Amino acid sequence: MNRDLSLLIGILVGLLGLLLLWVFYSTLAMEPGHRLGTLALEHLPESGVSNPVTAVLLNYRAYDTLLELGVLLTALLGIWSLGPPRPGFQRAGPALCTMVSIVVPLAILTGGYLLWVGGHAPGGAFQAGALLGAAGVVTRLAGNANAGLPSEAWQRWLIVLGAGIFTLVGLLLAVTGFGFLTYPPGQAKWLILLIETAATIAIGTTLAAAYVGGRPQSASAESGS
Repeated sequence: MNRDLSLLIGILVGLLGLLLLWVFYSTLAMEPGHRLGTLALEHLPESGVSNPVTAVLLNYRAYDTLLELGVLLTALLGIWSLGPPRPGFQRAGPALCTMVSIVVPLAILTGGYLLWVGGHAPGGAFQAGALLGAAGVVTRLAGNANAGLPSEAWQRWLIVLGAGIFTLVGLLLAVTGFGFLTYPPGQAKWLILLIETAATIAIGTTLAAAYVGGRPQSASAESGS
């Protein structure tokens, strides 16, 4: 019985492989249509930004970016479900603490710059959020058990901020007749900036909290430990 089942599975897998090869060959044989890059550049003035990468991430395929924020949120909820984090590292020496006191403000400032410049140059919410998360990682390595993050209640609000604002903007646009995440040309720039600002905060908080590696403890629990 197992032998027959293995043979059947092998035949089905082989047929699936042939089907995929046929789809691939048929796609290559088709006449090329409009290139996506060309279409993206043609509609760039309507996107609200002049950086084509930001236009793709926050306008043309905003659904995908919203789902990416959802993936980060789900990953952190999975980490928090494992229980409290391990104890923080020992307090660092004066040399590392001095370096952290310089690097962290610079990382936050650079993150803000990347957020603002993302509309017309390389940058954006994910790059800015990664820098904020790195600032939290460095703070954790220097001995701060919470990686410089606020209390659990505030962390919960911050990690849902990106996906929450993103979804809220989309729903408001849908209610007003523009369609979900279909920005009005005159307001696209500021709506994208609002979404990216919320996403930056959420990404930075999520990455730093993920590095801590567990559900944040309350102030009373930390003082008791």
